[in-house]
Amino acid sequence: MPSNSTVKVALAQINATVGDLAGNARKIVEFSRRAHAQGARLVLTPELALCGYPPEDLLLRPAFMQACAQALAECAEALADLPGLHVVVGHPHQWGERGDVRSKSHAVQQRYNAASVLAGGKIIATYCKRELPNYQVFDERRYFASGRDAGQGAVVFEVEGLKFGLNICEDAWFDEPARAAKAAGAEVLCVINASPFHLGKVTEREERMALRARDVGMPLLYSHLTGGQDEVVFDGASFALDAQGRVAARAPFFEEALTIVEVGRESVTGPTAPVPEMEAQAWGALVTGVRDYIGKNGFPGILLGLSGGIDSALVLAIAVDALGPEKVRTVMMPSPYTADISWIDARDMAQRLGVRYDEISIVPMFEAFKQSLATEFAGLKEDTTEENIQARIRGTLLMALSNKFGAIVLTTGNKSEMATGYCTLYGDMAGGFAVIKDVAKTLVYRLAVWKNAQGAEVIPSRIITRPPSAELRPDQKDQDSLPPYEVLDGILQRYMEDDQGIDEIIAAGFPAADVERVTRLIKINEYKRRQAPIGIRITHRAFGRDWRYPITSKFRA
Repeated sequence: MPSNSTVKVALAQINATVGDLAGNARKIVEFSRRAHAQGARLVLTPELALCGYPPEDLLLRPAFMQACAQALAECAEALADLPGLHVVVGHPHQWGERGDVRSKSHAVQQRYNAASVLAGGKIIATYCKRELPNYQVFDERRYFASGRDAGQGAVVFEVEGLKFGLNICEDAWFDEPARAAKAAGAEVLCVINASPFHLGKVTEREERMALRARDVGMPLLYSHLTGGQDEVVFDGASFALDAQGRVAARAPFFEEALTIVEVGRESVTGPTAPVPEMEAQAWGALVTGVRDYIGKNGFPGILLGLSGGIDSALVLAIAVDALGPEKVRTVMMPSPYTADISWIDARDMAQRLGVRYDEISIVPMFEAFKQSLATEFAGLKEDTTEENIQARIRGTLLMALSNKFGAIVLTTGNKSEMATGYCTLYGDMAGGFAVIKDVAKTLVYRLAVWKNAQGAEVIPSRIITRPPSAELRPDQKDQDSLPPYEVLDGILQRYMEDDQGIDEIIAAGFPAADVERVTRLIKINEYKRRQAPIGIRITHRAFGRDWRYPITSKFRA
């Protein structure tokens, strides 16, 4: 083959569902057939595309591993009639027949995060991931052994005279796996991935892969997962780099796509989708997370308490973008302290978005609670106890509607509130999915302004400009109980996301009293977060999979 010849390669950016082996296999076959019809002779599917990512403790079940092996064989057979086509499929792999998965030492020796090359109805090669991430949301050393443990070297295969080497995700963040592929004769590096999204990850990912491409002097093809899986979201944005590390093609963000690129020994050409601005990326992640959590789990729709405040307004806008107005129901539950403008703004927003809107006053129930507790509380002033009763009445009403109609309740608490415990167990925390659990309050405002700037103003401007309040006592404002959100979120980012110490944060210019207060609140409210619903992760450190702090702890710094 002449040195200037090229091969068409398809980056199959699919949305896999964990455990849906038959559905994922059908999708792989469908994308491969479409790619072949467009002249592609190599298809790259994402990491663990056959079983979905992350499969977590499903990997510990022998039946699951056996089903994955069967699905892979059936996938190869289904592609047998496509002449000249090679398909790289990500899947879990286990050497031997079974293994005792209850024994960690034995099981880890046999299970691998793998990529197999399918061609002519057969599995012609299998590569096992060498670098296993065990940080942030990753827990791969719990399940997999490194390909090095199997004594496996590089895997290189040829398509129309061009030699392709395989890496899997984390492999390409290190020197050795790519260099081993080149030493084995690879002329193009193929990297299949399931890399969870967080803000800033897209740029970081492309920059690191550019270093890898330049290091080995080869074009690099990066096929990536898209869609939501429980807390994590995958942004897609598969891409191709030339041998100098320049972006030559990029798939769209947060959607399935089949991107065809032409690759040679140094050059790559293909369509290039733009990188969205930060707010658009965050919005895409939140919409994707809601759409796939509701859709993949089969809920008929969602419920949320609409208060007239900024948080519930943002969640409503996200939910409508994700599901459409017909699957969204809102309930306004006014208390004795609900301002008239809250009623007006809540009704206005529901009408703008075309969702069902109902009002259920909690005043009679609140009075009944107070009457029932009057003897016990005699002589005591009203305090947060009565505030929390109101929140818990609302939570009970929403959960009753959820039970009766099958819709899941979306909670509306943001990251700043979750961090400091400015939320009520079994009250506003009651629900099945926490949409903005990883969205700090300052980002809540930015996203609301950004959304309104995209066309129609879906969030009434007064909701954005009025001071935030829980409206559980007369003239209540959030800042009565918390530092200004700009200060709170700055401390939260440094302490919780970036692991800075208390003294270091104070030295950076934050008021010592605020730092001590916020960090203390973060620590003493861990017990609440353990009981909170899961929510969408959009930062590099969220309360969830990558935050595992003890509830009982006396450590200060």
